[in-house]
Amino acid sequence: MSRMRDLQETRASKIAELRAINEKAMNDKRDLSGDERTRFEALDSEVRGFNDQIGRAEKLDAYERLEGAAETMGGGHRETHELESRFRIGKAFAEHLDGKLTGVEAEWAAENRSGRKDALSVPVSILLGGEQRAVTTTTPGGGPGSNLVQTSLGPLIDRLRPVLAVEGLGATVLRGLTGNLDLPRVKASGTAGWVAEHGAATRTDGQFDKVSLAPKTVAAEYEISRRMMLQATALETILRNDLGYLLAQALDGAAINGGGTNEPVGIIGTGAVPIVSLGTNGAAITIDTAADLIGSVFDANAVGSGFLTNSKVQKAAMKLKDSQLRPFGVAAVFQNQPVAFSNQVPSNLAKGSGTNLSAILYGNWADLVVAYWSAVDIVINPYHSDVASKGGALIHAFLDADVALRHAESFAVVKDAVAA
Repeated sequence: MSRMRDLQETRASKIAELRAINEKAMNDKRDLSGDERTRFEALDSEVRGFNDQIGRAEKLDAYERLEGAAETMGGGHRETHELESRFRIGKAFAEHLDGKLTGVEAEWAAENRSGRKDALSVPVSILLGGEQRAVTTTTPGGGPGSNLVQTSLGPLIDRLRPVLAVEGLGATVLRGLTGNLDLPRVKASGTAGWVAEHGAATRTDGQFDKVSLAPKTVAAEYEISRRMMLQATALETILRNDLGYLLAQALDGAAINGGGTNEPVGIIGTGAVPIVSLGTNGAAITIDTAADLIGSVFDANAVGSGFLTNSKVQKAAMKLKDSQLRPFGVAAVFQNQPVAFSNQVPSNLAKGSGTNLSAILYGNWADLVVAYWSAVDIVINPYHSDVASKGGALIHAFLDADVALRHAESFAVVKDAVAA
């Protein structure tokens, strides 16, 4: 980790020297001199080399996080990727209604705990949750499933969705938990000091606390018509892509900006996360904004791994120009560090008289822990009064999960970026 920090700091110093050479020439209203051009090109070559080294190191870190995420904690459960790849939700759905699962779906149910005995257990990796919506095969004005019953059905045209970014940035994922989880943490270390010959060391004590996680439930509901269950060949895709995406979206949004009422407390809502302010009522981002965020994290002895913000900030960053009206470029604005853009990041924050302000998050994303206590539990209810007389079913989906920060200081947040 210290090696990565050394590389980033050295690269930053080279970029600062590059900027100083260029600005001096611009201030003097002249082109670069021969010596300046030679030095500029040499520095440019060095920065490219550091970029390559940092890129390789980041890839290795990502691989290690993915490998670590494959191991689950609590109760000895482990998701089997072979079973997941062969699991068919449509088949499991129909067999569950008949009262007996067979094949891969039966193997999965036997090996993985469900939150309730009457629920259909589905792997988290292929399905996460749902929103309230009735899927029918009536006329186009009658429901979202109305165009699915036809002689030949091509690939499902999905709706436009915001990018889900948290786990992709490298959050630590724990699966298969049972009881509540406490992660012990060193709050403060003892101290060391120099002593005279044969002198006694000063005794100091370390301090410890813990980060606690407990399951919180996100749930949703679909209504499926009888004809949809019988005729729609896209039912598998709907359950996987649409139903699954919506619970994933809820968890991703909570990790970013959860408020703590029946949901996790997200990064933005964690009071101990340092806030970098742009202005009394908000202000536009500048070329220094990312540097201030990076500095806040480094000042806490943490090493950040990337930025997360929304499309409005992305657009503002693309428009930033130097004194010669040349765009800095998004990479330069974010100090050549990884950056992800998702409209899960809020753009409706307020400060003073400022409104519709955007957030920018930076930090060590491995210090964000995403914990799962269950597979996705699907409760199929064909007896509800809304569907019983129609031969359809209600699908209730439940997921128990939580998020927490190992160290709040591993992150820093801007909450007042004017980026309309």
